Amino acid sequence: MIAQNNQLNQTKRWNLLVLLTLFASIIICTTHLMQPTTTYAWQEEGDGADAGEEEEEEGGGDDEAKKEEKKTGESFLSWMIRASKGYGVVLLLLSFVMVALIVMNVLQVRRENLLPTAFIESFDERLQGKDYQAAYDIARNDDSFVARVLAAGLSKLNRGYEEAIEGMQEVGEDENMAMEHKIGYLALIGTISPMIGLMGTVHGMINSFQKIADSTTSPKPAELADGISTALFTTLEGLTVAIPAMVAYSLLRNRVSRFTLEVGMVSEGMMSRFSTMGKKSGGGGAVTATTPTTPEK
Repeated sequence: MIAQNNQLNQTKRWNLLVLLTLFASIIICTTHLMQPTTTYAWQEEGDGADAGEEEEEEGGGDDEAKKEEKKTGESFLSWMIRASKGYGVVLLLLSFVMVALIVMNVLQVRRENLLPTAFIESFDERLQGKDYQAAYDIARNDDSFVARVLAAGLSKLNRGYEEAIEGMQEVGEDENMAMEHKIGYLALIGTISPMIGLMGTVHGMINSFQKIADSTTSPKPAELADGISTALFTTLEGLTVAIPAMVAYSLLRNRVSRFTLEVGMVSEGMMSRFSTMGKKSGGGGAVTATTPTTPEK
């Protein structure tokens, strides 16, 4: 029961951290997009009065040169944000979620959490001293992966060694599946991010071809640049999010598989001392001591 409460509290902390990350990312995006700067090209309309005065003084022949000068003043980051439109905001949010998931999974999939040395030594000491009830108690109250597996084995030991091993395998599979589900969100982000980028690519190309279709003459390159930049930037951003997500998913999945195998070897090695029990589980002291005091799931 204590282990279940600890796991529930840990899940709540995870959900809270993800929500805080999403909230922080939304604030950052909104603040950055709404922050005015004097170098943006879209501020040409706001500076129309000053531009008009300069045109009267220097003549209409310098109008194009002034516009080009203002356009070149736009930074690469502001150009990328303007061209990415809503697709960039979605991909930015996914990148924040991806970083949060990577950090949380890296902190969880560690030896100290899954296979703590202190617990193994304490549990093995209780087994060597034939204090099986104490061994079961410390396994039931510990929240590590190996502790839950050993607690499941000891709780079914009164049914025989084979039943205990099967109970350990079931818990091991459940824990492994739970960890794979958590890292599976990284695979989901790595899959949908290029799709969002591809959607922006198609949208940008449609806008460019619409300019060509609506123009009675050959359109200027500047008129097509907006749609093309949207297409290229969204593709770049989608791949930028997807590649690290897939790399992190592969590495974390390998770590989960390795620790799961190690937990299985350690737990079965500790329980192997009961292999001679067979089905003789009537009322021996060792078996009675390992009978759980809580109902089995």
